[in-house]
Amino acid sequence: MTEHSVALVGAGVMGEAVLGSLVSAVGAERVTITDGREEHGRRVAQRHGVRWAGSNAEAARGSEVVVLAVKPKDVADVCADLAHAMPEGGLVVSVAAGITTAYLAERLPAGTRVVRVMPNTPATIGRGIAALSAGGAAQQSDLDVVAELLAGTGETVQVPEDQQDVVTAISGSGPAYVFYLLEAMRDAGVAGGLDPDLALTLARHTVAGAAELALASDDDPAVLRERVTSPGGTTLAAITELDERKVRDAVGAAAQKAWERAAELGRS
Repeated sequence: MTEHSVALVGAGVMGEAVLGSLVSAVGAERVTITDGREEHGRRVAQRHGVRWAGSNAEAARGSEVVVLAVKPKDVADVCADLAHAMPEGGLVVSVAAGITTAYLAERLPAGTRVVRVMPNTPATIGRGIAALSAGGAAQQSDLDVVAELLAGTGETVQVPEDQQDVVTAISGSGPAYVFYLLEAMRDAGVAGGLDPDLALTLARHTVAGAAELALASDDDPAVLRERVTSPGGTTLAAITELDERKVRDAVGAAAQKAWERAAELGRS
C-alpha cells in the first residue's frame, strides 16, 4: 500500500469509482475530496469515510497527489485554483477526456508531474481498463504510483500520449459499442418471439461469457470465432450476413470517428 496523501477533485460517477480505489490503496484517512456540488460531494465523502474540503485549493493543499476527475470544460478553472495551492513538483493525475498533459503543465506550478488517464465505465464495478500516459516531467515511478492508486478500478496499461485518442475510441467509448450490440441482440430475439427479459438475459450472459472466454484464452479472436463457426451451420450463416453488410468496416469507421472527435475535443 502506498502512503501518499491524495486529493480528488470531482465526485461524479467516474470520480467516485476512482475514490473507491484510492481508499483501498492509501486508506480513507489519507484521502480528501471536493466537488462543485457541495451537498452531493459531502454525501460521497461521508459514504467513503474521507475528508471533505470546501474548495479545490483546500483539497490540494498538503496533498502529494491530486486527481482531476472533472469535465474537460472545467479543467482550466480547476487548474487556476490549484496553481497557488500545489507545491512545485507535485503529481497531478487527470481523467478528463481529451486534455493533454502539456495543457495541464502550462497551467500548473513549474515542475508539476502530470499523468493522463483514459478510464472506462466498467471501472465503476472494478472491471475497467485505464490507459496511462506520462507528461514531460513525469517518470516511470509516477506511472507506477498511479497504477497502484487505480488498481481497484480494474486493469491499467501504459501508452504514449499520442495514442490516447485511439485508446479513447477503443476502450473509452467501447462499452457503448457493446451495449449497442446487446440492444440489437435483444431486439432480434424479441423479433423472433422471445420475451424481452429472456432475450436480454440471453444476450447479456452470452456477451459476458464470450468476453471472459477471450480473456482466459491466448488465442486470437478470429480463432475463437472459427471454433464456433461450423461449416454449413447457423453461425456461418450469421457471420456471412455480417460480412455482406460490412459490419467489420462499420466498426472500424465508427472507432475512427470517435478518435477524430477525441482529437477535436482536445484541440478545442
